[in-house]
Amino acid sequence: MWDSATDLADSLQTGKLSAVEVMEETYDRIDAVNPRLNAIVSLLPRADALTLAAEADRVPMADRGVLHGVPMAIKDLSDAAGFPSTSGFVPYRDRVATVDGRMPARLRAAGALFIGKTNTPEFGLGSNTFNSLFGATLNPYDVTRTPGGSSGGAAVAVATGMLAVADGSDMGGSLRNPASFCNVVGLRPSIGRVPPRGAANWLGRISTGGPIGRTVADAALLFSAQAGPDSIDPLALPEPGATFREIVSDGAGSGSARPRRIAYSPNLHGLPIEPEVASVIAQAPAVFEGLGWTVDEAAPDLSRAMEVFHVQRAAGLSNLGRTLDETVPDWRSHAKETAVWNIERGFALTSEEIMRSELLRAQIYSGVAEFFETYDALILPAAQVAPFSIDTEWIGEINGVELPTYIDWMTVCCAVSVTGLPAISVPAGFTSTGLPVGLQIVGKPRGDVELLRIAHAFEQATLHYQRQPAVHA
Repeated sequence: MWDSATDLADSLQTGKLSAVEVMEETYDRIDAVNPRLNAIVSLLPRADALTLAAEADRVPMADRGVLHGVPMAIKDLSDAAGFPSTSGFVPYRDRVATVDGRMPARLRAAGALFIGKTNTPEFGLGSNTFNSLFGATLNPYDVTRTPGGSSGGAAVAVATGMLAVADGSDMGGSLRNPASFCNVVGLRPSIGRVPPRGAANWLGRISTGGPIGRTVADAALLFSAQAGPDSIDPLALPEPGATFREIVSDGAGSGSARPRRIAYSPNLHGLPIEPEVASVIAQAPAVFEGLGWTVDEAAPDLSRAMEVFHVQRAAGLSNLGRTLDETVPDWRSHAKETAVWNIERGFALTSEEIMRSELLRAQIYSGVAEFFETYDALILPAAQVAPFSIDTEWIGEINGVELPTYIDWMTVCCAVSVTGLPAISVPAGFTSTGLPVGLQIVGKPRGDVELLRIAHAFEQATLHYQRQPAVHA
């Protein structure tokens, strides 16, 4: 396994490695691991991938982008020209994209070589990666358990070295949850950093694309190619992607980095957290104190954030439902029960409910922004449970507390999504049975660079990312 994506990319750019030899090694790893874990789907034949790599080797070094020659598989919610774009939905099995989506187009322009797609739950709904088209993706730390979702295929591919980096997306934790479950790094950037998949909207956006990497530096490398303003996005932020490329080179991993003030919330004002997860997360404050930083137990008031999340998620899914009504009239007979429920919930919303949710979201943001005038970051669990059985669709109870919908067990992430703030999951340790646990770190408004530096400091102080999964290449 290559030491890091940053080293790999540098070696490909400078010609120390050829794209052909990297592609051969990539397919060797995929052949060894993917049949068991099912992370990469719609895989390009090896011969075709080697042709792409040979073409990349002929590109002059002066013209090579930041991802030149790096093999990538795009999450199967985004279009990549020439590949099926299925969203894990059986009626979409033969739907092949003719052009790249806006974010994948950026990766291809940066030199990435697309070799397939990564598996996702149907329509990306739910934090357990399975669908009726491709089946389930398994956790490499314990193949009887889920890798989380919805970017589960991407997280597994990175955790096992099949891919150096992978793209994902996050509405209610779909980057942070699988990162936590697979001992990798998943960054949910500020809204407006990465172009949206579909038509851009002004109000109610809670989903964003982002990177997955083995380390913060690797995630930042991919993020530098994903990020930057987009002309069609009314919420686009102005900083170019290159802003995020060298974020970890300022000494942030040492005690000499400038002091910071960290807020620690063990359960976000009373959410049920599995005891072993809580025990791992409780060790994080001492790490930051060891860096010479101040840690207080505190959290912003997100007690009503799920009211907003449920409404705005359903409102967005009503658009999907209308498309399905037009293109697959019998879609309900193919879709899983939770997807049908959530889309129907969107159909039933009133305009008053949607506007009330937006006003409440503004109030929540105001309080959160004031909170971050005092603190540089908030630390809390990235998931309320450890990886669970692959046969369990979703968690309905934690510590005796019943959870009414398939979404609520991820409240610790969903509530943060409502704020629009950048958040990241970084490896934080393991349960007594060796299951990964991630620390969620939330940054200041539009504070993506500072968040990455703080995450890098924690990562380098703990080195949990170095622990290999049971199944790896």
